[in-house]
Amino acid sequence: MQTEVIMAGFGGQGVITAGYLLAQAALAEEREVTWLPSYGPEMRGGTANCTVVVGDEPIGSPLVSAPKVAVVMNRPSLEKFAPKLKPGGLLVVDSCLIPIRSDRTDIREFRIRADDLAVSAGSRKGANLAMLGALLGILPLVSRETAEKIIGKHFAKKPQFIESNLQAFLLGFEQAKAGKSDE
Repeated sequence: MQTEVIMAGFGGQGVITAGYLLAQAALAEEREVTWLPSYGPEMRGGTANCTVVVGDEPIGSPLVSAPKVAVVMNRPSLEKFAPKLKPGGLLVVDSCLIPIRSDRTDIREFRIRADDLAVSAGSRKGANLAMLGALLGILPLVSRETAEKIIGKHFAKKPQFIESNLQAFLLGFEQAKAGKSDE
């Protein structure tokens, strides 16, 4: 089985980092994985996205034209990637920054107030991790425990960010696990 994930938003929102953490967690679980970041003309404020492919067998290409999953943190990303999702796919949306819904009726759309969760966890910068938590709460590509270990390792050189990032991740995970999509 292979799952293609696009994570997208403005540069500076941490979508590249969230994708990298997902890829590292998949590697830690000895899965096949590719991670392909893509930046717009400006890193901060421009668009950024990454593609993560996780599988049980070797992956032929990191390029994905029709992903199974899109995690979007801004409206331009919703408008660009929602139409590309495979029918039956999953769209995870930061509803704090995207007040509209996709017009797709053949996919599952999960809306989460990621910015609000991150603020309640201690830092708005953790919204990307709330989104990653929501993704893994819906679709367990890797275990929660492995993701937590990878987050801790990633922020080891900045220990002041570990607790708020883990908390944001867990808040997103638990909300998604409970099926509490913002409508």
